[in-house]
Amino acid sequence: MGIELELHSVRPARRNYEKSRASLLRASYEHGEALAAALANLDVREPGRLPQVDPYGDTQFNEQEAEVALGEIPGLLKRCTSEWQKAAVADLASLLKSCATTPGSYLWFIGD
Repeated sequence: MGIELELHSVRPARRNYEKSRASLLRASYEHGEALAAALANLDVREPGRLPQVDPYGDTQFNEQEAEVALGEIPGLLKRCTSEWQKAAVADLASLLKSCATTPGSYLWFIGD
């Protein structure tokens, strides 16, 4: 199980792969399993956006949600149990920051 990340300039079309490729700005596919493991440390009953990421489906954050989630990164880093999880969370933080500062953008969490 893994979670891939894609930053899009507009809301990506989930069912139209070709159309969603046109809006792709940046992606991260190399930390999928580590990111899923790091996010698994969160309880869905916790407040915030990151606990709501679906590891088996797709989750999208707009720029405002990305900004909120960016504030949750320090707490998530404290829960990481390995360097590979910390690297995955650092990559997530970079994409969240890009999303939060790019008007109209979306960060797409693509679960397995």
